[in-house]
Amino acid sequence: MRLVRSLLFIPGNRPTWFEKALVSEADGLILDLEDSVPEAEKDAARAQVRHGLLTLHAQAPTLPLLIRPNALDTGLTGEDLEATVVPGLAAILAPKVASRDDVREYAALVAFCERRARLGRETVEIVPTIETAAGYRNAYDIAVGHPRVRALLGAIAPGGDSNRSLGFVWTRDESETLYVRAKLVLDARAAGVRQVLAGLWTDIRDLDGLAQHARQNRHLGYTGEAIIHPSHAPVVNDIYAPHAEELAYYRGLLAAMAEAERRGLASVTYQGQMVDLAMVKTAREVLAFARDIGVLADDEAGDA
Repeated sequence: MRLVRSLLFIPGNRPTWFEKALVSEADGLILDLEDSVPEAEKDAARAQVRHGLLTLHAQAPTLPLLIRPNALDTGLTGEDLEATVVPGLAAILAPKVASRDDVREYAALVAFCERRARLGRETVEIVPTIETAAGYRNAYDIAVGHPRVRALLGAIAPGGDSNRSLGFVWTRDESETLYVRAKLVLDARAAGVRQVLAGLWTDIRDLDGLAQHARQNRHLGYTGEAIIHPSHAPVVNDIYAPHAEELAYYRGLLAAMAEAERRGLASVTYQGQMVDLAMVKTAREVLAFARDIGVLADDEAGDA
């Protein structure tokens, strides 16, 4: 799954919403079989999501498509995956992952379904959702739990599973969850997992609150967000995308360092600051990300 700024949840029992989501600005879509689908509609939703994945992939073959199955303790996960591991599925958003053993169980189920669907080995990635105290405690072990794990999602919302498990009192500035949100970024990056996603902002109409929430998470090191409404996509995308001034700075830094290297130097003063080879790596990562999300053209990214 390529790097994304926004992943839009769509209830799996609302197939009329699937193609509408294609015109949203979200970088990727999550077809949900878990919390947004009532028990009585689980079976029908599997078939609807399977058809939706095949249809959406045919129409937008580069769009990252994910499914969120029901959690392992429900006994429904295997049926969910057997129905929806199809060509075009980029990843599963694995709910309520609390340990390395959970990751391995999800991975075994995905591998079985890949073979049944005659897909390539390890085609489908796993994005563990961290939403319990145990999950946050074990985040590093989860991140290194299987090669399929190339992203983590920290799911914290007022009244949700994390709220209940951690016991915090939610406030608008979210200072009460600062530690666990920062810890997740640290554990993911220490494990070599580059993509760390945040969520969820549940007040659909409060776009200013969403912007504050996303900006704080980006400052912590998150790379994107899971969202619940199409109107949230442009706000989140703008905050997580490198802006023009940032891109100009890093292009100039690469040019300055290239000139320094030609002169046999490993560092140089650029815009009043000392920069060296470590900053070159950062610049290339930022420019490559901007290219991947379409903010920067290939010829503008240079050798990033």
